[in-house]
Formats: sequence, structure tokens, C-alpha cells
Amino acid sequence: MEEVFFITLCVVLGLTSGFLGGLLGIGGGVVIVPALVLAYDFGGRFGAEQSLLIAVATSLACIVFTSASAAYTQYRAGKVRWDLFKKLVAFLLLGSFLAGFIAPLLPVEVFRGFIGLFLAFVAVVMLSSWQPHSHRQFPNLAGAAAIGTGGGIAAGLAGIAGGNVVVPTLVYFNTPAHNATATSSALGVPIALTATLGYLLSAPALVNGSLVGFVDVSAFVPIVIGALIAAPLGVKFAHRVAAAKLKRGFGVLLVFVSARMLYSVFS
Repeated sequence: MEEVFFITLCVVLGLTSGFLGGLLGIGGGVVIVPALVLAYDFGGRFGAEQSLLIAVATSLACIVFTSASAAYTQYRAGKVRWDLFKKLVAFLLLGSFLAGFIAPLLPVEVFRGFIGLFLAFVAVVMLSSWQPHSHRQFPNLAGAAAIGTGGGIAAGLAGIAGGNVVVPTLVYFNTPAHNATATSSALGVPIALTATLGYLLSAPALVNGSLVGFVDVSAFVPIVIGALIAAPLGVKFAHRVAAAKLKRGFGVLLVFVSARMLYSVFS
């Protein structure tokens, strides 16, 4: 019965994360990671020292499919900025791959604290009335390298596949919100795939019970099924929502997620 409940929870989690991922271009990791950490902590499925690593790696593996579904729908709608995709993708891949080797070296409290503070910062940016300078342009190769590599590491550590980094970054450089979320979805596929590979290669054992590397297969399968159903619906809904509302919805979601992660550090 406990396993049935866990699988049902993961299907619901997949539906929710898929819809939000398609809506906001974030891949759904901001929902999957804290939800899995809670499930693991309360169910005693894994030890406290491994639960966050497994949640992050599993989230990234799920996002490969979630982002692919959303990205295809965005591609058909013609919303992806491929020029920005080409400028960022190589550096994001480098950073996300390195994250899989950095994360196991971090103390649990530091790891959780980083994710909580990072998401809180992004929430403030997205909820503020700040507007980018109208003449600000996307940086040259050196700037793109710094943004992409740093963003890839942050995304890989947080298990979010880049949406929380890419969307506000592109908005900062005057990319319309709908194009930013679409481009983020397209970038999410290679970022999540590369980051997942890093977590697989850095794990002490590639196959261990329900784990493949740090990926929990028993959670991965039902989450992906739910996400593949809901992600295209989120994308279609996003095209009907004003950009300002999209931005605020993104920020509100991150406030709750960051608060939960920070609470787990100090409780």
C-alpha cells in the first residue's frame, strides 16, 4: 500500500510539474525537488544525507522528458529564440555537467541552503516592478560564457535544468517573457540530459536497488508519465496569459519553494 501511495503521489507530481513547466518554461524542477525531498524525509525511503542528491538527480532525469514535450510545443508555436539558444547552450552544458560532480562534495545543509537562497533571489527579481533598460543587449562571447557556465552549475545543483536561471536572465536582456520561457524550455532538454549524466557518473554505484546512479527509477517513471500529459497543456495556457502575469506567477511559486527549502536547513 505504501508503494502504491508513493507511485500515485509521483503521478500527481508529474502532472503538476509538467503543467507548470510548460507554463513557465522551468522544466518543473522547482516542484519535483522539494516534493521528493519531503516524500523521502517522511517515508524514510533514503537517508537524510542522500535524499536531496537523489531528489535533484531524479528531477533532472524527469526534466529531460518534460522539457522535450514543452519545447516541441513551443517550437511549433514559433516562440523559441534560436539565436540566444546557440549563444548559451555550450556553456550551460559545461556548467550542468560539472554540477553532478560538485553536488556530492557539499554538506547537506550547504546544499539545501544554496537551493533555498538561489530560488529566493530569483523570486525577488521576478516579483519586483523592475524593468530592464530598454537599450540593454545580450552580452558578447565572454559574457555568454560566464552566464552560461555559472547558470549551468546553479541549475545542475538545484535540479531545475536552467529555467530559473535562463528565464530571468533573458528577461534582464529585454527578451519578451513568452520568448524567454520558450527558449528556456528548449535549453532545458540538453541541460537536464548533461546534468543527469554527471550525477550518474559521480554516483558510487550505477545500479543499487531502485537507484540508477543517483536517479530513483520508481519515482522517475510515474513523474514522467504525468509530466508528458500535462506539459503541452501548460504551454498552450501560457500563450493565453499576459507576460506580466506569467512573471508574477513564476515569482509566487518560487517564494513558497525557497521558504520550504530554507526551513529544512534551520529546523
